[in-house]
Amino acid sequence: MSPPTTGSDVFAPIRMPGPLFDEIAKGGGSPEAVAFLVRGERTRRLLLLRELFDLFDADPGILGPLDARTVWPTLEAAADRSPEPVDALLLTPQVGSWLAHALRRLHGTASGPPLWADAGQIAAVAAAAAVHAGTDAELLLPARGRSVSLPALGMVRLPGPDEDGFHAVRAVVSGRTLTVRTTCGPDVVIRPLTEPESAHWLPVHRLDTGPGTPTVQLDDLDPYRDLDEPIAPGRLDPGELRFWQELFQEALAILRRSGDAHPGGLRPEEISRIVPWQAKEGGSALPVPAEGLSASTGDAFASMVIARPQNGLALAETLVHEFQHSKLGALLHLFPLVEDDREERHYAPWRADPRHLPGLLHGAYAFVGVTGFWRERMRDTDADLDGRPSFLFALRRLQTRMVLRTLGTHARLTEPGLRLVTRLSETVDGWLREPLEPATVARARASAVSHRVEWRLRNLRCGEDDRDTLLKALRAGTAPTPGGEPLVVPDPGRGYWHDDRARLYQVREFEAGRSPSADALLVAGDAEAAQAAYTAQLRGPGPLDPHALSGWLLAHTALYPRDRRLLGRPERFAALLEASSPERWTRAARWLAGGPDAR
Repeated sequence: MSPPTTGSDVFAPIRMPGPLFDEIAKGGGSPEAVAFLVRGERTRRLLLLRELFDLFDADPGILGPLDARTVWPTLEAAADRSPEPVDALLLTPQVGSWLAHALRRLHGTASGPPLWADAGQIAAVAAAAAVHAGTDAELLLPARGRSVSLPALGMVRLPGPDEDGFHAVRAVVSGRTLTVRTTCGPDVVIRPLTEPESAHWLPVHRLDTGPGTPTVQLDDLDPYRDLDEPIAPGRLDPGELRFWQELFQEALAILRRSGDAHPGGLRPEEISRIVPWQAKEGGSALPVPAEGLSASTGDAFASMVIARPQNGLALAETLVHEFQHSKLGALLHLFPLVEDDREERHYAPWRADPRHLPGLLHGAYAFVGVTGFWRERMRDTDADLDGRPSFLFALRRLQTRMVLRTLGTHARLTEPGLRLVTRLSETVDGWLREPLEPATVARARASAVSHRVEWRLRNLRCGEDDRDTLLKALRAGTAPTPGGEPLVVPDPGRGYWHDDRARLYQVREFEAGRSPSADALLVAGDAEAAQAAYTAQLRGPGPLDPHALSGWLLAHTALYPRDRRLLGRPERFAALLEASSPERWTRAARWLAGGPDAR
């Protein structure tokens, strides 16, 4: 077995032209800039394959019952005859995710099925390459029970009883036809490139993007389609498949109405794969809402895991969001951007949990794209739902700029990282200068402040010394001390918290026929009534509800605007409440803010 050597320029240094870097760094990217990232991903895949084959050469027993000697010659013959289809196969998300997972298994940092079955998926890659190229091959492939997975093509279903163990099956490829020898019935013969769905063949679903453009895979089969360990196939039923097909066409129409080089613009044909998200056991404590969940990995460029979206607009926004992650992931494969100890302590407006700085950088880049998406929707009369795009554009530009400021202040950025953050900041600063209705800007700002205050109350605490010093000063009537850095104390079991006030700020609709809630009173501008309602919620034993407490503070600062400094460190106010009854909270808040003492 030999390592890949499919061209003299494969491992040559990659030098990205400055203008292309700047296009990506501003949050957008022309076809040329994205193609450069794809070129980098191709080189990375080949380097990883080389490492894999080096490990096989050092220990051929890794592949267990499979025949290691047949794999590389099969790949090499296919690449020699049809280099473009084989290149395209190696760049598929299925191969990328599997390859990274297999190497993690071999280095002892991941788990999964028997190691030979994980690593042996390289034989299935070789078989798929032979199918694409029309070359002949005979290989042993890993099968799980009755299933044999062919990356980016589909799944072979073998005859016989259902079982869950792993075993080797013999496969022959000739003239783009695959024959799988079986022990429990007749051989299975299929043509994977053209075969319709049948009892023995499940092809990968395809979403049409229009004439002359590549289809997008809707993958519910591949064992490596998730972000970490392999998972079982989860074939969509016909109704769910139609749902995804219809919503994708709606999203496609929305994206086609935008430009394509600016942040938020996306050429749909650049998406490679969508994986419908499947809930797992123990996955309830998510830091994002399950109904809007999406995720991606740098191992699978242009692929995204997406929970069932509500409508085509939500799907279009998610596609933009996740493709931004793919672009930044590919850029990180070319350049180190940030040095960090991955300490999770920073605020991200789109998460319930504290984030480390690399995660903050990923979020900022993704939400520059999201902000640009909503900016485009303001010009899209078919998608403007009662001013919602204007509000979301106003909100996201504020929140994203805040995160970019955190990165510029706290992150140890490399030279390319500083250039990236600078270009992103220039993009968002330009948007902040764009005029919007003052009422929309005010609601967006109030919503952003509300989320940040509640996040701090849920994730940060005063240190014991700071709290004791504050309490002593309050009792003595002396000035409050400045205090040190707060402690990060998130509740790992709480998961995502629904920001009901944010929804009210956005929709400006209150339920008719019922007494308004404290949140509705606050959003409507009745701060005094809202504060009374929040106080009623906060009375009684047990820990104080962070949502009600943040609402109380927002109402207080609406009544006493000079006390807005409280919102910067609300956890300091929370530290005072164990020694104060609700009747004395206003006095404590005014004292902490440095306002007149309400004696």
